[in-house]
Amino acid sequence: MGQSHPPLRTTKGRRVVGGVRRWLTAAAGALALTGGLVAVGPQASAAGLTQVTGFGSNPGNLTMHTYIPDGLPTGAPLVVALHGCTQSASDYYANSGWPKFADSYDFALVFPQTTSANNSNSCFNWFEKGDSTRGQGEALSIKQMVDKAVSLYGSDTRRVYVTGLSAGAGMTANMLAAYPDVFAGGSIDSGLPAYCATALSAAYTCMYSPPNKTPAQWGDLVRSAAPAGTTSWPRVAIWQGTADTTVKPANATELLDQWTDVWGIGQTPSRTKSLSGGTTLSEYDDASGKPAVQVYSISGMTHGLAVDPGSGPEQCGTAGTYYLDTICSSYHTARFWGLDGAGDGGGQTPGGLPAPTGLTLTGTTDTTATLSWGTVSGAASYHVYRGGTKVGTTMSASYTDTGLATGSTYSYTVAAVDAAGTVGAVSASVSATTTGYTPTCHTASNYDHVAAGRAYQSGGYAYATGSGQAMGLWNTFTTHTLKQTAPGYYVVADSGCSA
Repeated sequence: MGQSHPPLRTTKGRRVVGGVRRWLTAAAGALALTGGLVAVGPQASAAGLTQVTGFGSNPGNLTMHTYIPDGLPTGAPLVVALHGCTQSASDYYANSGWPKFADSYDFALVFPQTTSANNSNSCFNWFEKGDSTRGQGEALSIKQMVDKAVSLYGSDTRRVYVTGLSAGAGMTANMLAAYPDVFAGGSIDSGLPAYCATALSAAYTCMYSPPNKTPAQWGDLVRSAAPAGTTSWPRVAIWQGTADTTVKPANATELLDQWTDVWGIGQTPSRTKSLSGGTTLSEYDDASGKPAVQVYSISGMTHGLAVDPGSGPEQCGTAGTYYLDTICSSYHTARFWGLDGAGDGGGQTPGGLPAPTGLTLTGTTDTTATLSWGTVSGAASYHVYRGGTKVGTTMSASYTDTGLATGSTYSYTVAAVDAAGTVGAVSASVSATTTGYTPTCHTASNYDHVAAGRAYQSGGYAYATGSGQAMGLWNTFTTHTLKQTAPGYYVVADSGCSA
């Protein structure tokens, strides 16, 4: 890139670098900004969608379209579906398969739509802070559509979900982070971690080589975007093809790290399953044993949305460019959220005691961690979970976990239990690191540091894992000494490293 370009102003009043946008547009054959998707297959009937106006101040300059099954009862769920670049609401309606399950399972669909007036490729601006932050731009417009749909159709506010493809998936991740009080679940299809990029210049790096942050660093991006004191989080499905060269499969790994950390559970799957279309499903359970995060890895699938045309109960969608004939992602996502009514999808179920708030680490030794939290009215006891596994029960709002390894980091959550033995919602997580860690020193090239996980690269530069300290170009010629001062935390120590 190497040369400067005069800035331009979009119709939404934001300044962007014209040369950078043109370069990204050309990249990957105009698959810019997580995929320039083209409309393919049969188009939706004009009667299938209804445009809704007057849904709010609409600072993101979007349009709202809905599909409402005949006879939809009050109190039904609501699903928001975000299209990819160069697509429209009708494209996604026609090809994604979601209307089939709206009819079968009785829920409302909202299809937000952006245009070239907002983005030259009609992408949702997932990489623009002013469009993806709570209360701003496109994010606020989408939230206003949810509010309008609730008022029009009487949707159940406890069962609102969001899904999206490519750029729509990038925006989906951001919406889940910014509005965890609105969305009970989400599905990120060929997408990126929440807030991987907050400026156009970082979009390319996220797509092709996402930063290798720790789970806690990714989780912190979600926690900082959410309202203060948030304790309940959406259940998240992650869909990714192993042969995707537009949004690299590494993004699915970082998404997994991000949302398992937010839930306070480990990165080891509770179970794996083989599904049709060369799909492997890995599930990560919360403390109550329900899947909180699912990862669907589709062998050999390139960039796009997984569909499986046909009339079978598990089939859906129309195959074409970027609608890939593998497996019906909409079916499996709907079941994960519990929209089929079977109760085995892991979706959030209303009822039970609320999550304890104020979970705090009050002290550690080399083998113990002591926690405290706010009491919950109606609680007979509390379950304490380490890494998603129950390690103790206590009658009070405090607990000391014993027998821990020296110099190790653990993640804790708690849940209240009522007199009938029903376990309530799980709290936000807190990390604890036991004392007694022995620092270590490592001298190597930036390339080798990144390969070993002591550093990560972003935009061709290396940064120390944990501290994020800049280390210069990511290559085999630049050498640094890194000192590990805690598990997963390194600092530059070129001037001397004692261990």
